[in-house]
Amino acid sequence: MTQTRPQYSAADIADIARRARIHILEAVAHAKGGHVGGPFSAADMLAALYFRVLNIRPEEPDWPDRDRFVLSKGHSSIALYTIMAMRGYFPVAELQTFDAINSRLQGHPDMTVTPGVDMSSGSLGLGFAAALGIALGARVQQRGFTTFVMLGDGECNEGIVWEGAHVANRYQLDNLIAIIDHNKLQQFGWRGETTSERITPYTGSQLADRWKAFGWQVLEVDGHDVQAFLDTMDQARAAPGGPVAVVAHTIKGKGVSYMEGNYKWHSRVPTDEEFAIAMDELGASEGGGA
Repeated sequence: MTQTRPQYSAADIADIARRARIHILEAVAHAKGGHVGGPFSAADMLAALYFRVLNIRPEEPDWPDRDRFVLSKGHSSIALYTIMAMRGYFPVAELQTFDAINSRLQGHPDMTVTPGVDMSSGSLGLGFAAALGIALGARVQQRGFTTFVMLGDGECNEGIVWEGAHVANRYQLDNLIAIIDHNKLQQFGWRGETTSERITPYTGSQLADRWKAFGWQVLEVDGHDVQAFLDTMDQARAAPGGPVAVVAHTIKGKGVSYMEGNYKWHSRVPTDEEFAIAMDELGASEGGGA
């Protein structure tokens, strides 16, 4: 297979993720709706995937031999759109149409309208099941690409995830890599209003242990350490004999002090004052362009 992966440095990718967070917040503020917390926790990993890991051709989004990527946590679509725009799938200016009627960039990814989106997603768990199907199809057709899928940790409460995990192990799909954005916060599942009363999706090593129990090879990484994530992706690609789950430890709302670790920023539009503070903390004055 012809390799078409660029060699951006870890520092380059970290800066791409920083600028992506600026675009994300601008798009959500302009649309007056959308998610911020989950997109921010995933931004470093998505930047690493699209600017280094995935074997893709933005100028040829339907290239048959491309690696596939499925954003199973589809509510974080603005993060995917932003990184794809910065990678050249469509103009960065189009991000300002996010979630508008007739836009190609809807609130959840739609493979029928957005170039480069390999699978529609939204209802939690279904994107993971689709990624499993893509990997199975690749094996049947003897295609050499790898399928990557990103899930939220709250999404891992869905039964369909574990049904799929069982099937992937049964068929020893060594062309499937699941990345779990383990930011340890979800929108619902709270005993009360304060952070101390939260119920985390999983604590400690529970999430890694569960994937191991389903027969997956498991790697853990800091999802905001770009070089560590790149190294882990290399390990995951090379791992023999079955599917790999990468549990990426992240911070919801990463990059903006008042958002970090605050479940209320799962889905919220910033006020003008909050927007200004966030732009300053993200270094918007240093440049937010692609």
